[in-house]
Amino acid sequence: MEEKQENKITAHQLLDPDVMYAALEEKLRAGGHAAELERIRAAYDTAKAAHEGQKRKDGSPYLTHCVAVAEICVDFGLDADSVVSALLHDVIEDTSMTYDDVARQFGAVVADIVDGVSKLTRVQYTNIEDEQMENLRKMLMAMAKDIRVILIKIADRLHNMRTMAYQSTDKQRSKSLETMEIYAPLAHRLGMQRAKWELEDLSLQYLDPEGYREITQYLEQKMPQLESFMSSVEERIRARLNEEGINASIFSRIKHVYSIYRKMYAQKLSMDGIFDLCAFRVIVDTIPDCYNVLGLIHDMFKPVPGRFKDYISTPKPNMYQSVHTTVIGGEGIPFEVQIRTWDMHHTAEYGIAAHWKYKMTDGGNSLRSGDEDKFAWVRFLLESQQESDAQDFFHNLKIDMFADEVFVFSPKGDVINLPAGATPIDFAYMIHSDVGNHMVGAKVNGRIVTYDYTLQNGDIVEIRTSKSATGPSRDWLNVAKSGSARTKIKQWFKKERREENIVRGRDMLADELRHNGLTLDDVQDEEILAPILKRLCYGSVDDLYAAIGYGGLTATRAANRLKDEVARSAKTEKKTALDKVSEAAERREQQAARREVKAVHGVLVAGLDNCLVKFSRCCTPVPGDPIVGFITRGQGVSIHRQDCQNYLKRPRGPEEDGRWLSVSWASQITDSYTTSLVLLAKDRSGLVMDIATVLNALNAKVRTLSARDTGGQAVVHITLEVRSLAELRTIMGRLAGVPGVREVNRSGS
Repeated sequence: MEEKQENKITAHQLLDPDVMYAALEEKLRAGGHAAELERIRAAYDTAKAAHEGQKRKDGSPYLTHCVAVAEICVDFGLDADSVVSALLHDVIEDTSMTYDDVARQFGAVVADIVDGVSKLTRVQYTNIEDEQMENLRKMLMAMAKDIRVILIKIADRLHNMRTMAYQSTDKQRSKSLETMEIYAPLAHRLGMQRAKWELEDLSLQYLDPEGYREITQYLEQKMPQLESFMSSVEERIRARLNEEGINASIFSRIKHVYSIYRKMYAQKLSMDGIFDLCAFRVIVDTIPDCYNVLGLIHDMFKPVPGRFKDYISTPKPNMYQSVHTTVIGGEGIPFEVQIRTWDMHHTAEYGIAAHWKYKMTDGGNSLRSGDEDKFAWVRFLLESQQESDAQDFFHNLKIDMFADEVFVFSPKGDVINLPAGATPIDFAYMIHSDVGNHMVGAKVNGRIVTYDYTLQNGDIVEIRTSKSATGPSRDWLNVAKSGSARTKIKQWFKKERREENIVRGRDMLADELRHNGLTLDDVQDEEILAPILKRLCYGSVDDLYAAIGYGGLTATRAANRLKDEVARSAKTEKKTALDKVSEAAERREQQAARREVKAVHGVLVAGLDNCLVKFSRCCTPVPGDPIVGFITRGQGVSIHRQDCQNYLKRPRGPEEDGRWLSVSWASQITDSYTTSLVLLAKDRSGLVMDIATVLNALNAKVRTLSARDTGGQAVVHITLEVRSLAELRTIMGRLAGVPGVREVNRSGS
């Protein structure tokens, strides 16, 4: 009935916030919030006044976004405080209203939630990564106090992704990548599968539009056949369960687009190679019925070995419970069957948000007793990452929170969940820091294993400890998979080996500075050190060395900060002899530029004025590259790098030599230039996503990115725009740090 009513609303009315709010009130009444309508209406009026005159990209009033987010929160089943906070979620960030204003009108609880959802917009950061990390850390800290912060943030991101079509291409890609890396995994970790699936599909639509289109078109073509197959299987299962007297509801669906996409790339399959496109869900009343149905399904269809998973006896950390099995029907088509109770189903669909449905019946304003403990992992994550820098925090977050998991057992039978790929070291530190610090050996399933052994589901792990153990080895930092284990190892070195850390950190920083053309003596000036120590929150230079030594700060990050500070200081200090030489050279270049002919596309061609200039595709030069020009008959001058293979292997002779010209870059470059990179890497799942993450963090303007497998090795081609050779080298350096990348080369080298 609701759908029919919504269909009557015109597209124009949908952009009217008052019409949207009226529909929201109907949902609130139906959801049991009638007693809170006056307060929610006050929040709507406040948001309306605060956002007056603000518009979205599609031209609609900004208030429509606030109402849409509130409606999603109602769909999640959240309480009145959440709905009020959703309506006000942008007032602190985007209007003149303050935290105190919100607290005065709607209470401290709502003000805390709204503040938690708001970004750190008033803080300036040296780079985008630091800003993203601090925004994420702030949101997670607020989430640890009140889980509703992240639920509203997910609702906010979900509506933004639904309306992403009106944003620029760059904005679409950056927001979709952030959604895929942060918000979809967060929804998964919170057990909110429905939101996770929609976020993933919407993100894929902008990250790989061609791949998304290929899958959706294929599904549209196959839909009549798939619907016929699902209908026949549903009827067979329903008839058999009725015969056995089992009360059950049976649903079928096509797997969502991103799960098909992942399978295609993980197993290197075409769409024709994906057979298990259909999934069935059987919902029953009791847990014994789940296992009874499982037996009947295996009796009706042939089970696929190794594809049975029991998440009822061993729930996932996000509370998900269900029995999964994959079977093959009479047509030879495999399909998955999930069997669960109704309580399990509500938790699987809405995760933590489902608990508000139970809570509302009790008349409370928080999670039921004991529910908060299920999300203690948020506090644990934050506590374990207190001293991490931006890069470590984000890396550890993706591993500890978002990665696939492995379930192992202690000798007493306790279930311990760890990131996939975890080792005995991760297990030891998950038990307790002292266990890890005094670890001298490990057994898995009764057999002694090495520290780098990869734990598998169902392994029974026993850690051998000794009071005389000398503590962890620095090599453990390379073996440990979980961020919490790595942090605890770093904390041990910080506490126990300060003098050793200082010496080690000093040497590491000296090596890194040497790569940047500096020495430790160059950065010992108080005017250089003081602002760096203050910015990084260290009391002395020894504290800085110690942090680098135990791994709390990377030498690369410290060296880059010091290098930047040296450059700033050099502008105000007396010029050194090297500076004077540089200035003289710069003056000569400027004088030459004044005598030179007019630059074309940032290039000066000796002896020619206003000639046609084009950049060769074989080597794609950028400002800063030593370059040379080649006269192309009828097409002007083609610009090559001096290390280009076509230039180095050029034919010799008077005629050929006469066609090569002396060219140089103009002193003032304002354009960006297209260039190409080729990456050689070990082929693995997630490689392209990690490369895209690095490029996005650097704000690189990527034009194309493609990858292909050449027998265990991946070859990745990237075309991007840069303004200088220095910018390109920074990008290449960061790409070289992506796990699995072996070489980063420029095209034509």
